[in-house]
Amino acid sequence: MFCSIQEWRSVRGGNVASRQAGAEPLRSWNERLTVPAWLRDAPRETLRWARNEPFAAAGASIYAVIVAMALFADWLAPYDPRAMLKVGSRVARYLPMSSAHWLGTTSSGRDILSQLIFGARAALEVGLTAALAVVAIGTLLGLLSGYLGGWVDRLVTWFADVVLGLPFLPTMLVLAALTHPGTLVVIVSVAALLWPNTARVIRSQVLSLRERAWVDGARVTGCSTARIMFVHVLPQVLPLAALYGSVAIGWAILAEASASFLGFGDPTTVSWGVMLQEAYADQALSHGSWNWFAPPGAAIMAMVLAGFLISRGSEKLLFPKLAEQ
Repeated sequence: MFCSIQEWRSVRGGNVASRQAGAEPLRSWNERLTVPAWLRDAPRETLRWARNEPFAAAGASIYAVIVAMALFADWLAPYDPRAMLKVGSRVARYLPMSSAHWLGTTSSGRDILSQLIFGARAALEVGLTAALAVVAIGTLLGLLSGYLGGWVDRLVTWFADVVLGLPFLPTMLVLAALTHPGTLVVIVSVAALLWPNTARVIRSQVLSLRERAWVDGARVTGCSTARIMFVHVLPQVLPLAALYGSVAIGWAILAEASASFLGFGDPTTVSWGVMLQEAYADQALSHGSWNWFAPPGAAIMAMVLAGFLISRGSEKLLFPKLAEQ
């Protein structure tokens, strides 16, 4: 007995007998290896989605710019972000914006634009890693909780309520103080504290999906519980999980910036949070060096805003009933 939704639909249509009799030939390997229709239509559907959802397109554009900065930082940055530049025999401290230094220099003679560009790498490293961890943990626990129910559902729900009761920033700082401050602590803290939101949404979606007729059909055809969850139900909730992952990217970058600003980050890493911490420590505001602290602050704000725009623009895509209201 085959374990697939297609076979169950064929049973309902009465076509199994004709297949067993050889009336319908098996598909050739060429037909099996053809590109799926959803993959062929993906570019066209993406363009149509971008036109219909300008908020999401704007957020995706911001992410694209940050990714380009991170990938091509070695070519885009005019100077080494850690190099102490000099003018003659003197350190190039607090140089104003000019054609040589578009955003000026810091109190240590480092080029601000180069630090800003290389800071995108640290932002993506923290943001993407933490977002993947949040999505993986939240989706797995939400899937198990929603489909299995019973004591599993009660345990996951109780654990999520406990984690939601923990204050985010103080808990992260305590973990950093008890371990070793750095990027890894930020990633682990974000993954450990932000998964409940994803898990609760995935759980509610799975509770609805497990009552569908095609799930009953999968059970009839002999599918195991694990196969139904991870082969048939999981693909239905992945778009929703990806949406919450885009929001987690902004939260992770904001958490890294907060930890670095308070002195719990990795001082050897060139990041936007470290830039803000150094600008604050050297009293850049009192020197009128707004070109030092404003660019990293704007970059952090843009990343958080991008996650919000993507989530806002994708609501109608994930929940079509909203478009009718």
